[in-house]
Amino acid sequence: MRFRKLATIALTGAVIAPLLAACGSSGDSKNEIKIAYQRSTDNNSRIMDNFLAGVKKQFEKANPGKTVKLIPIQATENDYYTKLDLMMKSPRTAPDLAYEDTFLINSDIKAGFLRPIDAQVKSWDQWSQFQDAAKESVTGQDGKVYGVPDGTDTRGIWYDKQVFAKAGLPANWEPKSWNDLLSAARQIKKKVPGVTPMNLYTGKAGGEASSMQGFEMLLYGTADQLYNPQEKKWVVGSKGFQDSMNFLKTVYSTGLGPKPSQALDANISTNVNTDWFPNAKIGFSIDGSWTANNWISTGPKPWKDWTKNIGWTAMPTQNGQAPGKTSMSGGWSWAITKNAKNPTLAWKFVTAMQTEKNAVTYDNAAQNIAVRKDVAADPKYQNSSPTVKFFTDLVAVTHYRPAYAEYPKVSTAIQEQMEAVTTGTSSPAKASADYDKSVADIVGNNTTKDSGPAK
Repeated sequence: MRFRKLATIALTGAVIAPLLAACGSSGDSKNEIKIAYQRSTDNNSRIMDNFLAGVKKQFEKANPGKTVKLIPIQATENDYYTKLDLMMKSPRTAPDLAYEDTFLINSDIKAGFLRPIDAQVKSWDQWSQFQDAAKESVTGQDGKVYGVPDGTDTRGIWYDKQVFAKAGLPANWEPKSWNDLLSAARQIKKKVPGVTPMNLYTGKAGGEASSMQGFEMLLYGTADQLYNPQEKKWVVGSKGFQDSMNFLKTVYSTGLGPKPSQALDANISTNVNTDWFPNAKIGFSIDGSWTANNWISTGPKPWKDWTKNIGWTAMPTQNGQAPGKTSMSGGWSWAITKNAKNPTLAWKFVTAMQTEKNAVTYDNAAQNIAVRKDVAADPKYQNSSPTVKFFTDLVAVTHYRPAYAEYPKVSTAIQEQMEAVTTGTSSPAKASADYDKSVADIVGNNTTKDSGPAK
């Protein structure tokens, strides 16, 4: 789920040098392409590793004499963005193809890291299969296409039915408001001691998970949002922003969430999904459609009973106002870098990777929400998981982050203020005011107090 922290992540030469050396160590053969992608630190990386290894084998067999060098970057999302930027910046180290979070496309275009692929997609017979929203996610503010999306996602709530039963909560839980979330968490705290009632991602270590699964899942359930698309201005001074900070304070100041030391650990997602849920140590967590990847047979924590013990439900709006539920969506794409040494071969690999058959294989394995029409209609996709229909249906109420060059810095500001409220070093009111100041520093006078038409 993701953003860059170029200014705030200290990456030493000892950490970066081996990575850059790995990228630049093998000649500049016209017959080789280099592909950089994230290998997550939570061990839930076998899906992408196995998928790319399979496509590499297909590609090299179909193109004798051509070789594919896979460059996995094992890092948290924030560190991955930073390391990938360092690689793309230099012609010596740039990969030909990069796995690019779609919300970073405009900032990376501005930085000069990516090249447009309009001519390629125009003549590609598969481009018409991609949904319009997916195409928009890889289109820059200049109107040009900069990547091929490989899936999207939505977000909801995952809960432990065993914990809920002990707390006297229903197995088919459908919260209607934020108060319902707090009420359930309080009941778990009271009746199931030793269990963390709920998880809400927060703070700088969580990176974009804090901004998106944490804060924006709250904010976009209010009457407000981060950006007014009609005025094309960033929103400051909103009631929804402070209400979201108040909710965060309630969770962490009254012991309804993880201890702050746990919540601000970069490994919180790993702990929640590979330890706390399988061992019934948590009530519920606001998280993404991909969460069950942790528990499938090929995941980091195979758990055959997860479908029996785990439930999933939609995130409610603040007071149950229409449409009653909310979600956030993101997605990743494959982009050819500006400094690619072999862009033609890189594009050929993309088309080999993004056939319908390969897309079905990957979306099923990764629990992705399909962005291709033919994949979405494929019975193998529709029957791939008991959660696929539920999370696909959330697309109807989902929201997308403002995909502008300023967003990564705005996201950083959100995380900083979340952390201050979580630790109790700032009040929701002060955190909101400090956020407004940070946004003004980032975007200048391009702000408004109007969030636009009610959602």
